[in-house]
Amino acid sequence: MSPCEPRRSSAFRTSPSATESCGDGVAESIATKLIRLVIAGEHSIFRHGLRRLLEAEPGFVIVREVADGAAAIQLVRDLAPDVLLLGLSHSRRPPVETLKLAIGYAATTRTIVLTDRIDRAEVFAAVQLGVRGVVLKDSSPEVLFKSIRAVTGGEYWLGHDRFGAVVPSLRKVEAARRKTKAFGLTRREIEIVRSVVAGYSNREIAARSSITENTVKSHLTHIFNKLGASNRVELALFAAHHRLIDGV
Repeated sequence: MSPCEPRRSSAFRTSPSATESCGDGVAESIATKLIRLVIAGEHSIFRHGLRRLLEAEPGFVIVREVADGAAAIQLVRDLAPDVLLLGLSHSRRPPVETLKLAIGYAATTRTIVLTDRIDRAEVFAAVQLGVRGVVLKDSSPEVLFKSIRAVTGGEYWLGHDRFGAVVPSLRKVEAARRKTKAFGLTRREIEIVRSVVAGYSNREIAARSSITENTVKSHLTHIFNKLGASNRVELALFAAHHRLIDGV
């Protein structure tokens, strides 16, 4: 091998724009690490279609595909992929229960959930469990590619966008939890919290609860003060963490 010829490995690819120069017999090259993926999903058409899509995109390599969460757990333990793409179906085991099984052994693996719908309560619970991304199954390929690269870069991805504020919000929620042992929420306030988590606007909450919109705003002010939250995202995280959203 020539001293100016770059070393090649199955784990790396040389960037098409890479330039090489030899100075004092030392070769320089720009290489990009391949992102190693495991695909898990109960439907074979889903898995095979996803595999073909990802194999056609530079920078990704499919390590294995499996049909269920239990097999995915074993692969994560044995192969330590960079990303686990976990397809969830709401028709069988509850999504959060599946995540508890799949993420337990994924200490270094970033998990992205591919789902039919995004339920806010389930999203916040999934983030609490350690999920780094949630993507709809009908999203464009570009969204999926961006989400994979985002989570491997240490970011979170929800829906169509990066979401870097999750971790600070979780820390703030946890700090508030330690300070507040008894939340002191009234039944009406708990109902409003659940409505916020479900995605209803103040006007919709007012109509559902047969109260005025100003009354809803007043309740939210009291709720924020009691729980130490400063916005609706932090309120939803708090509610998910303390199971205030059960029954939503």
